Amino acid sequence: MTERDLLSSDSYSSEGYSHLAGTLADPAANSPPQPLREAVETAMRRYFEHLDGSQATDLYAMVMAEVEAPLLACVLEHTDGNQTRAADALGLNRGTLRKKLKLYGLIEGDAP
Repeated sequence: MTERDLLSSDSYSSEGYSHLAGTLADPAANSPPQPLREAVETAMRRYFEHLDGSQATDLYAMVMAEVEAPLLACVLEHTDGNQTRAADALGLNRGTLRKKLKLYGLIEGDAP
């Protein structure tokens, strides 16, 4: 099974991951499974509807922060806090991972 398959709705139901489905767009909803891409699209459409004519700014940074922080937290949890393994799983340099973890307050900064 590929990584992309893990994010598809078919693999959620066929591989016993149904408890993960639908949690990205609305954790409280008992909705049918949604791949990550569809969850993001749904969330963005809902965001634009709620703007009610207002101008969106810094949208890319906002979305990346909303997605990146929980991604890093979940991968770090999955690797039992091992930053080297987390960096490998994410395809990041360990130093880059540490910088991002500090940015989102997921680890404390180094002492001066």
